[in-house]
Amino acid sequence: MTTISSLCVFCGSKTGQNPAYALAAEKLAAMLCARGVRLVYGGGGIGIMGCLTAAVLQGGGKVTGVIPEFLLQYEVGNPDVDELIVVESMHERKRTMFERADGFVIMPGGLGTLDETFEILTWKQLQLHKKPIVLVNVEGYWDPFASMIDAIIDAGFAHPAAKELISIVDGVDDIFDVMARQPEPKKIVLTDHL
Repeated sequence: MTTISSLCVFCGSKTGQNPAYALAAEKLAAMLCARGVRLVYGGGGIGIMGCLTAAVLQGGGKVTGVIPEFLLQYEVGNPDVDELIVVESMHERKRTMFERADGFVIMPGGLGTLDETFEILTWKQLQLHKKPIVLVNVEGYWDPFASMIDAIIDAGFAHPAAKELISIVDGVDDIFDVMARQPEPKKIVLTDHL
């Protein structure tokens, strides 16, 4: 089991149409504060990112934001975080968040959230890390993602054990329990492609 002292959360720079998304982020923030877990995230101050960060800071928690220079204005980079790391590119942002986190949580978000999710998931498939990844399926938001993973496996493009690379929960309450039980990636998810 990985000890979680810092958790990277991928989530939207918009709040979306369902208020449940932001509420779940605020609940996650309270859990992070209660456990003394540092939030690592994309550095923005708007959307679900902003809701999550504001709630962690209000709860006395610690936050590291990582944002590319060119997005600093667009995502209204949050100067209130304990640590704001400004990087040159999206690639450097993802690498930096990866290096500073013991695990990953994916909340509702858009294309950027999908990009981050697939990259960290692929790195795990390639045996580049063993960190837990949990997708929070707030009110079924990620049902299409889960169906896509099934379709990829059914079509023969991934080994069935690839489903073990990521855990899917319906709400934030189960995140830490699921992380504690997530198995290490099986070698077959890599060697099946070779």
